[in-house]
Amino acid sequence: MSHRAHLFSLRIFHALREAAAEGYGFSELGKDILAGISVGIIAIPLAMALAIACGVPPQYGLYTAIIAGFLIPLCGGSRYSISGPTAAFIVILYPVVQKYGLGGLLLATMLSGGILVAMAVLRLGRFIQYIPEAVTLGFTAGIAVVIATLQLRDLFGLSVDVMPEHYLEKLQVLLKAADTAHWPAMLVAAITLWLMLLWPKLGSRIPPHLPAVITATLLALALNHFGYPVETIGSRFHYTAADGSVAAGIPDMLPSLQWPWLLPGADGQPLQWSSELVKDLLTAAFAMAMLGAIESLLCAMVLDGMTGRRHSANSELLGQGIGNIVAPFFGGMTATAALARSAANVRAGAVSPVSGMVHAGVVLLALFALAPVLSYLPLAGMAALLLVVAWNMSEAPKALHLINTAPRSDVLVFAVCFSFTVLFDMVIAISCGIIIAALLFVREVAEMTKVSDVTENPRLVSEKLAPRHKVFRISGPLFFAAADRVFAELAVLCKEQQQVVILMDGVTLLDAGGLAAFDKFLTATSQYQCHVMLVDLQFQVLKTLAKAKVRPIDGLLSFYPTLADALRLIPKRDTDYLAGFSALDNPGL
Repeated sequence: MSHRAHLFSLRIFHALREAAAEGYGFSELGKDILAGISVGIIAIPLAMALAIACGVPPQYGLYTAIIAGFLIPLCGGSRYSISGPTAAFIVILYPVVQKYGLGGLLLATMLSGGILVAMAVLRLGRFIQYIPEAVTLGFTAGIAVVIATLQLRDLFGLSVDVMPEHYLEKLQVLLKAADTAHWPAMLVAAITLWLMLLWPKLGSRIPPHLPAVITATLLALALNHFGYPVETIGSRFHYTAADGSVAAGIPDMLPSLQWPWLLPGADGQPLQWSSELVKDLLTAAFAMAMLGAIESLLCAMVLDGMTGRRHSANSELLGQGIGNIVAPFFGGMTATAALARSAANVRAGAVSPVSGMVHAGVVLLALFALAPVLSYLPLAGMAALLLVVAWNMSEAPKALHLINTAPRSDVLVFAVCFSFTVLFDMVIAISCGIIIAALLFVREVAEMTKVSDVTENPRLVSEKLAPRHKVFRISGPLFFAAADRVFAELAVLCKEQQQVVILMDGVTLLDAGGLAAFDKFLTATSQYQCHVMLVDLQFQVLKTLAKAKVRPIDGLLSFYPTLADALRLIPKRDTDYLAGFSALDNPGL
């Protein structure tokens, strides 16, 4: 793929086609199967924990990892990305579930998939490079704080029926319930956290999630046996079996094809498709799509750095869109690329998107074979698992480094994105962060545009000029934020002059705002009877002036290709400089 082509290309099955074109045999298949099994084992408890954190039964996280986790690598543009439910979506999905129920969540997911497909068709994948690091670090750190806060209920075994929508209200409810903390749940959570942090130091290739979850489950079983109850998936979640009976835990089968808008809403009654419902869910769907696009493309960029390959940004958006459109019809909620699982996929030796599809198959087998066992997983252990995920996604070392070393403008953008994500929502945070970053950038660029008096600079002006003759130099773009100030300064400097040469070799841009400021400047110099000589114009500036039909004006405005050409017509000190005006009767262009 040629330079930057990955930012514009769009085709379905892109990553799979690229891997096949390079040659794919039994050796590559074996590597993908081993990598897919490894990542699938990691994904099983994570998918369930993330579904619980979003406010839906754990099987819907598994459905997401199976359906979307298979379709996205099949159709997408990143070879190594592993897609499924991710922690970042919790802050968006949890309020949707509270307000619209499971049916609303799946309908919003389907709408977000449509938005992602539209983004791919419009070739918007390339715009990921325009999001400042301070914005991404700010909202990911904010999301991590919200996720960690949502885990406190199960982490401490608190008696909280419903969590409020807003963050400060959540804190208030958790603090009021602090006296209901349950020590068996806290013990399970502490052991899980201890193992998650200790295991990587042992140098084992087994992912820490597996021993931590197994130990937490065995501990919860022991505590329950001796009369110290610990809430598990089986004790909190139930489902209706095929014979109509109610069973504990999760079903050992995929749901049949069903319309998302016919599933239960927040009141337990089926949603009814309506334009008003779609309109209400569009804001959440847009937030899901934007976060999914950002997270999946950032993940692909990190994987490119790890492997030296190039993903197709728009093809990846297309794959993400297809996965999120189809998955809700089979119970799957919002999915995107998960960086931790994708990095583990690379480290496990994956060579193509087949590993992602194998990972989905492993989760499917676990659903069929291990559903009764999975019901024993303790919720405190799952909360501890997500607490570690939240810490990892917060990228705290990077955030601290930015705060300590970055310019104040970047720190301000980070603080706005972080606080707005925690207090309001991600869409507001990203929108405000990008707008503030853009405004601060415009201000900084505008401040770089300077005007200086170079009349006495011997490198530019070798001879002393006669009185009331000056040479000024403009450096920097003359756009709307800088031009008024620069030309106002020039107008003041030209007030007592007969002739001024304006050297514009450092002006790379002149926009409509610059043209308007230039017209004001010419009006002012005409009142001063000062002749302006523009020198060494760059192509874009010359083109803009020509398009605006700016022409030489006798005695007021003239153009010269080089500074030397203009200086030849300027009288020098201690000479009869009045004779020099005869040369200005036919100024050059």
